[in-house]
Amino acid sequence: MKLGVAGAAQATVISQYLSGVGIMVYTFMRYKQVCAIWKIRYLKKERIREIISFSMLTCIQQSVMNLGILMVQGLVNSFGTVVMAAFAAAVKIDAFAYMPVQDFGNAFSTFIAQNYGAKEKKRIQQGLKAAVRISAIFCVVVSTFVYIFAKPLMMIFVDAKETAIIMEGVRYLRIEGAFYIGIGWLFLLYGLYRALGRPGMSVVLTVFSLGTRVALAYILSAIQAIGVVGIWWSVPIGWALADIVGLLYYKIKKQNLVEKEPEM
Repeated sequence: MKLGVAGAAQATVISQYLSGVGIMVYTFMRYKQVCAIWKIRYLKKERIREIISFSMLTCIQQSVMNLGILMVQGLVNSFGTVVMAAFAAAVKIDAFAYMPVQDFGNAFSTFIAQNYGAKEKKRIQQGLKAAVRISAIFCVVVSTFVYIFAKPLMMIFVDAKETAIIMEGVRYLRIEGAFYIGIGWLFLLYGLYRALGRPGMSVVLTVFSLGTRVALAYILSAIQAIGVVGIWWSVPIGWALADIVGLLYYKIKKQNLVEKEPEM
């Protein structure tokens, strides 16, 4: 039985809901201590307020990201079907390429949060340095791979006869994909500030990253001599700006961020 596009989308949403419910049921059955959240004595206004605050800021961050992506997608669409198809395929490759560093950023956030709660200042600083090095090495390796094999990677999603689409996708990957180190470090900064109780800074970095990307994409692509390449270059420039802002903020506020007593 074949499903249409609408049917496939509905099936995807339903499967996500079912998997979420399944995980919730398993967690409550497997880990009895989780059931303690229903006991009134464990509910504290400070904790509830903090959870809501973190959740709202995370929602804002995701909303800003999606809005920026939609604006860039609208601009890409204005350059015709070839650019649209190339962008759609290249973005899929992007998702696979830097998914590991995104997960690494999440693991790094957990590490920092645990040591922040334990007041292990030295371990936080050591962990940050190690994470920056590991992320940089991985991103350089992936960027090299994507740069060299950009064409074969595009041919996974695009028919070999569509040479114009493939070449545009290769150009995108060799510009944007060469700078995965920027998004790798940005994921680390997101995780760092969430772990240190500053989720608002993650939102600020998202605004800097996507705001710069959207603004430069529209400005550069409007210049006839640059065209669609300006959209591709706006991505690593946005990453770089957000990285600089995040690192400078950490350098200036390091003592207050790390030494501040974690809120209970």
